Amino acid sequence: MNLFLIIITSLSIGIVIYHHALYPILLRWFASRHPIKAIKPTCRNFAESKKDRTLPSITMIIPAYNESQWIAEKIRNLSCLDYPSSKLKIIIACDGCTDDTVTIAYNTIQEALCADTHFEILDFEHNRGKVALLNQLIPQYQSSDVIALSDVSALLSYDALLIAAKHFENKNVGVVNPTYHLLTPSSEGEKKYWEYQTLIKQQEATLGSSLGSHGAFYLFRSELFIHLESDTINDDFILPMMIVKQGYQAVYDPSILAVELERVVQEEDFSRRLRISAGNVQQLFRLVTLFNPKYKGTAFTFFSGKGLRAMMPYFMLIAYIGSACLLSNPLFLIAFIGQTIGYCIGVISLFLPALFSNKYCQILAYLISGHTANLLGGLNYLLKKPTAPWTRVQK
Repeated sequence: MNLFLIIITSLSIGIVIYHHALYPILLRWFASRHPIKAIKPTCRNFAESKKDRTLPSITMIIPAYNESQWIAEKIRNLSCLDYPSSKLKIIIACDGCTDDTVTIAYNTIQEALCADTHFEILDFEHNRGKVALLNQLIPQYQSSDVIALSDVSALLSYDALLIAAKHFENKNVGVVNPTYHLLTPSSEGEKKYWEYQTLIKQQEATLGSSLGSHGAFYLFRSELFIHLESDTINDDFILPMMIVKQGYQAVYDPSILAVELERVVQEEDFSRRLRISAGNVQQLFRLVTLFNPKYKGTAFTFFSGKGLRAMMPYFMLIAYIGSACLLSNPLFLIAFIGQTIGYCIGVISLFLPALFSNKYCQILAYLISGHTANLLGGLNYLLKKPTAPWTRVQK
């Protein structure tokens, strides 16, 4: 029994270290030797050209639910995208909004700035949720070569569509992902976390495909869309990875930017992370075949990144409890002390951020909070499997 406890505790500690430290080091090493090649889009400068005829047609769908704060800025931003108007449709799907989103949207598209852009505003009476909306609308616009999805609160770089179109010239590319930026992070921990995630996603893409997408903005070939199950939680992960399962590549381009305007509300952030964590467990079950070695680098990153992330709280608990049970061993005593100090600093920094404002303390606090949400959200999905629509929370 003691040998078994030593083995399982050592294994758990090793997995925790691998996921948080060794895996990023491996990614950095591989990415340094296989850098992403920059794509130079066709330079239009907002002027019509004969080359426009070779560009793919794009339909961008913007699901909106009570987005009165950002909808006008989103429409103006989309009107400034450098892409031929004959090749672009923008669908603003108002999903049972109870505020002034629809009215503001109609008023904004009447502005002179928006005159040359094809907008369609769909006003649905009842709120059905994003997944139901996508399942209905994407098949209706599959006559377009490419479907783009974007959040209302995310602004896009003016040449985003041109760069994406250049990627789609490669017939093996099924999904194009941008770089996601927070305009005003709510904490140093959140800022560093997203910088870290951005770097990881970029490096993972060098091994095969970028893992998932961000709802702020991504594009995919319309004919590759597969109907989403109605209870899908992380649709922006499952949808693009279903395309990767079909043998296509999901590319990541740092020069395409999606800037998040909406600041995280701390009181609601944990609820959002609980939802994402439940989705992390769900996507492991629904995309389990991606662990197959035939997917090569993508299988490796899916296991080392998303797979271990969903299981990480359990390994951390085993590592900590196992170390506590093996205090007579000097190595496990050191491991227990180290874990205890780290967890204490993280928890105190989480509840007393003013006293522990050091960026490393805040990063630790954000990680502790994330793993806690990971544990609770995952257990909630496994035990209850929620199917009710999620309420909107501030991003």
